[in-house]
Amino acid sequence: MKPLLSFVIATLFISGPAFSQESETSEELSVWEVISTPDSDNLSDFLWQSRPIVVFADSENDPRFEQQLALLQEQAAALAERDVVVLTDTDPSVTSDLRKKLRPRGFMMVLIGKDGGIKLRKASPWDVREVSRVIDKMPMRQREVRERRNAEE
Repeated sequence: MKPLLSFVIATLFISGPAFSQESETSEELSVWEVISTPDSDNLSDFLWQSRPIVVFADSENDPRFEQQLALLQEQAAALAERDVVVLTDTDPSVTSDLRKKLRPRGFMMVLIGKDGGIKLRKASPWDVREVSRVIDKMPMRQREVRERRNAEE
């Protein structure tokens, strides 16, 4: 991993010990309580497992960047339910694979589907409710919901 590239991944797709603690419910979990750093910035690492949200900014102090992270943190449980991971990149001087592929200009939030396709690009912060609506309209997400319902019956 490039040393100057800032990544934060909320590994919400792992249903390991972080989610099995009896003292906390998934709604009380914060995005920052289940953090892991990837070995690479290759989006193919998440293929068919997670839906990455990549948040770009020219600085960690960008107000839009800070607002976007706060919005994501407020609804961490909704993101976890949808297998979302959050990646951040706040160093435009380092040409990472993510920057080469997604070509951000200043602040940008990108939602990538489990199939690796770009599903949403926004130049302003988006609420998790809006992001969830986009995800919930995806055929793969609809199938996941149906399968979960059938498993509960």
